[in-house]
This record gives sequence, structure tokens and C-alpha cells, in this order.
Amino acid sequence: MPAKRNPLNLNPLQLKTLTLLQALARLDGHGSPAGEPGHIVVADLPRPHGDHFHLGDAVVQARDATGLGNEAAWAALQRKGLIRSLFPGAAILTPAGLAYDTGLADRILHRGHA
Repeated sequence: MPAKRNPLNLNPLQLKTLTLLQALARLDGHGSPAGEPGHIVVADLPRPHGDHFHLGDAVVQARDATGLGNEAAWAALQRKGLIRSLFPGAAILTPAGLAYDTGLADRILHRGHA
């Protein structure tokens, strides 16, 4: 039997927020190793200019990033063991948070086609 999609039953806001934190964790200047093995500190969160912001080679619509400024979304991700919240300035992604398949990266991280 295939693994259940979204086994922690994250809501859409939580899924989008985790997707963006995962993407930020992979970018220089945003993600860096935390004190514990497998944990990544994500800081220097982007601020939208107009209706979007840039995340590496991707563009993100501001409407898909409202969770980055929503303390309740961060608290839910922390309760589920995916992050440690340092709201509003940073989050520590746990190994479980880094590995969680949100299924949204291709939908909210818009990249140009070569």
C-alpha cells in the first residue's frame, strides 16, 4: 500500500509554509546547519515586493506565503515536530520537516522554462 499523502493532516496554509521553509533551507544566506545533526536553521525570511518575491531561481506569489508571517501556522508545524519556531525571525527545520513531502513545490515555486 502506498504511503498516505499528508500523513500529519497539515492544512493548506501549513503545507505552503513548510514548502517555503524547505526551499529556504536549501538556499545560501537563508539556511545553515543548526546545533543538532540534520537540523537546519532558516533565517532572513523574504518579504514580498508587490504581489511576489524571489526565492533563488523561483518566484513565489505573496498569497502563497502568508504563513511565513502567521504565528499559528508555525505553532502547528512545531506541535507536529516539523520545525522549532523562533517566530517571527527564524525556524529550525527538523529532519522530519526537511523530509516531509508537501506535494506543493511545483505549484508554488514558479520557475522559468528553459
